[in-house]
Amino acid sequence: MDALGNLAGFVLLPGQRHDSRGLGPLLDGVEPGALVADKAFDNNAIREALAGRGITAVIPPKADRATDIPCDYAMYSWRHLVENVFCSLKQFRRVATRYDKTDSSFAAMIHLAAIRLALR
Repeated sequence: MDALGNLAGFVLLPGQRHDSRGLGPLLDGVEPGALVADKAFDNNAIREALAGRGITAVIPPKADRATDIPCDYAMYSWRHLVENVFCSLKQFRRVATRYDKTDSSFAAMIHLAAIRLALR
């Protein structure tokens, strides 16, 4: 997703996989200044990979972390743009209920829905 709240890319994962598995392919070929994510992405491997690429991790720490990691909550407040994109895509019934049987046709529908949203 870009800074304006438009869908910039996505990775389809099986339902039983954690979303953090798709982070690597999404970041290939782009150099964001910061990654804003929720607590589910709070693990040392992701933080180290982002720091190695010079990307600021704006991820609040999980409650069970031994040491508190600082988070820029002012920047984190922009995460609502991500949620807005999901809500906008789910307005398309075919995306929300996943009528498509194959990954390629479902991905095509997400592309079409994102194009329609961008043209509004």
